Amino acid sequence: MKSAYDLAMERLNKQSPAHKVTAAQKAQLADLDSLYKSRIADREILVKGQLKKAAEKRDAEAYEQLEKQLVSDRKTLNTELEEKKELVRAGKA
Repeated sequence: MKSAYDLAMERLNKQSPAHKVTAAQKAQLADLDSLYKSRIADREILVKGQLKKAAEKRDAEAYEQLEKQLVSDRKTLNTELEEKKELVRAGKA
C-alpha cells in the first residue's frame, strides 16, 4: 500500500517529469551560482559603502533609497540567475 506522499510524487512526475541533469550541466549550474554569488557580493559591497556615507551624513532618505536599491538589485540578479539555470537545464545554453 502506497503512502499519500508516494501517490503525490507519482502524480507530480506524470504532470512534469524530472529532467536528468548531465555532469556538464551540473558544472554550468555551479559556474552560474558562483558567478552570480560574486556579482551580488560586489553589488552589496558597493551599496554598503554608499549606505555608510549616507548614515554618516544622516541622510535618511538617501539611506532608505539605497536599501531599496540593494533589495531590488538582489532580486534582479537572482531572477536572472534562475532564468539562465532553466536554460541550462533545458539544454539550450
